[in-house]
Amino acid sequence: MDIYDELGITKIINGAATLTRYGGSLMPPEVRAAMVEAAQHFVDIDELQQKVGEQIATWTHNEAAYVSCGAAAGMVLSTAACITGLDPDKRASLPYTDGMKNEVIVHKCWRVGYDFAIQQAGGKLVEIGTEHSATAEDMERAISEKTAAIFYFYNVSQMGGFVPLEQGIAIAKRHGVPLIVDAAAQLPPVENLWRFTHMGADLALFSGGKGLCGPQSSGLILGRKDLIEACAFNACPRPFVGRPMKVGKEELVGLMAAVRWYLGLDHVALLQSYEDQVQTVIAAFAEHSHATARRSFPSEAGQPMPRAEVVLRAHRAADVLQQLREGPPSILLAEAGTNGLYINPQTLREGEIAIIITRLKEILAQL
Repeated sequence: MDIYDELGITKIINGAATLTRYGGSLMPPEVRAAMVEAAQHFVDIDELQQKVGEQIATWTHNEAAYVSCGAAAGMVLSTAACITGLDPDKRASLPYTDGMKNEVIVHKCWRVGYDFAIQQAGGKLVEIGTEHSATAEDMERAISEKTAAIFYFYNVSQMGGFVPLEQGIAIAKRHGVPLIVDAAAQLPPVENLWRFTHMGADLALFSGGKGLCGPQSSGLILGRKDLIEACAFNACPRPFVGRPMKVGKEELVGLMAAVRWYLGLDHVALLQSYEDQVQTVIAAFAEHSHATARRSFPSEAGQPMPRAEVVLRAHRAADVLQQLREGPPSILLAEAGTNGLYINPQTLREGEIAIIITRLKEILAQL
């Protein structure tokens, strides 16, 4: 019996995605061991944050790095950094930013609920374009003496209406405005850890608990050293806007271990393992009377990795998903329209793809 059994919590086979509400990802043994080791001693948190940041920055070919309490906390801190710099009076005023540079430009065509984090730091959202697209001219017109930053919410499969990132970076540089890329779920590919900043983005934000398989309550800010210093200036253990977003010594060391682990993976082999699982699903339903399966690419977050899409011939996806979720075992998949299911191999452990196939066939035979 483990702690979840003791609490009466149902354990889930996650074939959906690295979703925060279901725990993100699973940490490998190296990360868990690092966190246990970190928990055994007292240290100066600022010193640890600095050393961990320097190490991660070196590994990821960046000027600087900062471990935040999740990617959304990274949005709060990076917005605060752009508004306050290292000015203690401005820092003490947040989130009240009247009279400061506080406007943050975002695309109207791809607003996300997570941009509330920008407003938490006192940022005032300025939308550009329409619900469908924006132009470079829209971005140029929106920039003023009050502009603190430009934010891009990156998903390669949904960037069609955006000002191309390269062009946005050029505009930002011309006006001396920081450009920040929220790439929370954009791993893989591993190269994204340095691609956006090498393109000229001032900061790039990642979740620590998704593709990196680090602590769920961790995030990673990469980029310009002065802005990273301003993030730390606004962050815990100081009693300002970032104080509630505490990163413990265990998460700091855990995320460092996760970055090292992730960079050391055979990424070609990992992606091939996902392809193999997708092909296993396709083969399993090749001659099935109630469903067929096909390869879907890219993933729901625009990552360059495949999913299996199971198309139901006479059943509603919602009914099948409910039965899968009820178990046993409890299985979480994503809906693909009214008559389809996505099986994402990224969050599956060895042997779980076979369990999903077996259970899905059982349910289809009963309905």
